[in-house]
Amino acid sequence: MADVLSLTQELIRKASVSPDDAGCQDLMIERLAAVGFQVEKCPFGPVANFWATRGSGSPTLCFVGHTDVVPTGPREEWDTDPFEPVLRDGILHGRGAADMKSGLAAMVTACEDFVAAHPGHRGRIAFLITSDEEGPSVDGTRRVVDLLRGRGERIDYCVVGEPTSEKDFGDVIKVGRRGSLSGRLTVHGIQGHVAYPDAAMNPVHRFAPALAELVTRTWDQGYQQFQPTTFQVSNLSAGTGAPNVIPGELKVRFNLRFCPAQTVESLQATVTEILDRHGVRYAIEWFVSGLPFYTPPGVLSEAVSAAVESATGRRPVLSTGGGTSDGRFIAPMGAQVVEVGVVNATIHKVNEQVRISELPLLHSTYVGILTRLLS
Repeated sequence: MADVLSLTQELIRKASVSPDDAGCQDLMIERLAAVGFQVEKCPFGPVANFWATRGSGSPTLCFVGHTDVVPTGPREEWDTDPFEPVLRDGILHGRGAADMKSGLAAMVTACEDFVAAHPGHRGRIAFLITSDEEGPSVDGTRRVVDLLRGRGERIDYCVVGEPTSEKDFGDVIKVGRRGSLSGRLTVHGIQGHVAYPDAAMNPVHRFAPALAELVTRTWDQGYQQFQPTTFQVSNLSAGTGAPNVIPGELKVRFNLRFCPAQTVESLQATVTEILDRHGVRYAIEWFVSGLPFYTPPGVLSEAVSAAVESATGRRPVLSTGGGTSDGRFIAPMGAQVVEVGVVNATIHKVNEQVRISELPLLHSTYVGILTRLLS
């Protein structure tokens, strides 16, 4: 456990705010190379990535993770220095403690222990690590996957180290994620004086009935283990700041988190049909962050569940909730993808933290997965 904790602390000390890796990957590479991994750095633009493998043949079990973290937010609101790991009352404090430097440390130390016990393990162990998961996710895992596809590489099993647990370590693992479709909508009106509305067209008023329908619509009933599709407005702005001016334009940012019952095309068609039916004059730009993916019960989910149960005494709930992850880029390669990590209660928040007791449990879980699949 001490080794997992010390490596997590070393990684937290590196202020790797996305897309800056700040030396985290070099630290991981040094440890992996020492136990026989062949490492290839794959930088794209400002993003650091690496692909590492040990062994040969099949199956390939790949650990996927990210070294970048989100910005700290107001430093004065932190109880400790976000980039100086602090141990207090059984808690490790620091940015990235949960998301996901403890996961990275557990991956590395688990592989060190597994290789020591099984130097001639079957198949391959792989790592795909990026510094672009918390950012736009353009030059990170997506680009490395394209590189691997071009070579004909195959990943059979993918374990993502995102913090998936909710209350206690291992209570939830992710076996899929919903897709994410965002829109940037501009509603066109005609600016004018509030006292002469007949000579203007208020885009806020024109959009309001369409917005009411979009936010109250039942998009679907969900799909297998997926929650129903949801629509959320994240940003909305209009007006000049003056109280007597009808705005000429309304800008809206929205997001649809969608299950496999929907497609990007069906969602786009529904949104535009509603806008058109309500007579909204508009322009819209679409952005697809990821498509939904799902790993049905099988070899990997059983190996992960059994490893969690061995470490904790409980079987995890299989979930598809939450946001996106880099698993969305791996799944189209034909890989089974499961995410398992520490409790996610403080991720992206001020005073991010993880219970120290979770670290050996995560380490043991990863060793258990390796043992079940490659020994």
